[in-house]
Amino acid sequence: MEIQKVKLGNQGLIVPNIGLGCMGMTGFQDANMYGKADEEEAIATIHRSLELGGNFLDTADLYGPFKNEQLIAKAVNGNRDKYVIATKFGWEIDDNDNVTWAINGKKDYIKKSVERSLKNLNTDYIDLYYMHRLDKNTPIEETVEAMAALVKEGKVGYIGLSEVSPATIERANSIHPITAVQSEYSLFERTAEERGVLDTLNKLGIGFVAYSPLGRGFLTGEIRSIDDLPADDFRRAIPRFQEAYFYKNIELVEAIEKLAAEKNVTSSQLALAWIISKGIVPIPGTKRRKYLEQNIEATNIHLTVDELARIESIVPLGTDTGNPYDEFSMGLID
Repeated sequence: MEIQKVKLGNQGLIVPNIGLGCMGMTGFQDANMYGKADEEEAIATIHRSLELGGNFLDTADLYGPFKNEQLIAKAVNGNRDKYVIATKFGWEIDDNDNVTWAINGKKDYIKKSVERSLKNLNTDYIDLYYMHRLDKNTPIEETVEAMAALVKEGKVGYIGLSEVSPATIERANSIHPITAVQSEYSLFERTAEERGVLDTLNKLGIGFVAYSPLGRGFLTGEIRSIDDLPADDFRRAIPRFQEAYFYKNIELVEAIEKLAAEKNVTSSQLALAWIISKGIVPIPGTKRRKYLEQNIEATNIHLTVDELARIESIVPLGTDTGNPYDEFSMGLID
């Protein structure tokens, strides 16, 4: 099970063609994102990922806050140079470690954020540093200039943006080369494609990283009823999991499962293989070795032109599967 390495953007960053989203390993504030966390199993999952060639870890200062970065520091201790670590800043966290839920892309805040992340990750450099969301009150040029200064100082290897529009990407890239843009992307969420983000990235030589590549768990096929989600699971509050969309989405999953069964793979693996076939790097989140191994196996699935066409016909571009966030969070996407 050998993971292929790919160039992420044109600036020299090499990553495996599938990464590991670490958010669920520590939970998120007080919200139950994807079930309870188990630190020992989470660290074992990160170590198993490395054994299989999966050394691209995705985190953020927001997750915890800080607990996720601290967990990764424990997991990579003694092996830091073998991992590619991506973290993010932007959701403002005050000096008492409270998230204010404002977005801050100002120069001084970025300086503070990077030092905090370096300390929490117990490292002297961050491979890929993303702006988590666009600060609509600060010119993107100012934010990217501050990020570029971190590259010059050697604290950051490459810079990235998350959930931004083509216009913002163009403006940012004119200040300093952007290596990667991260957005939600899956068979259930193709807004980045519809809005021309992928075309802009291809034109500028910027890589694309897909978070929630399994449609927030829908494409695993393990959710058949709203009651399969714990009572405090945040997904109950988002439109995609509301009754207006839920059962329609289950029908799409069943059609995907049928095609997956013909190939003797799982629906998750098929959904990931479809993303990888587009030259996009998915970062499925998991905190268990069992699922990590299944996800990594998806990198060995070859999809024929006919199979890709069948997948596209099940969930054509423009299919409305419901928003992935509540109204507040949708408003923060550029």
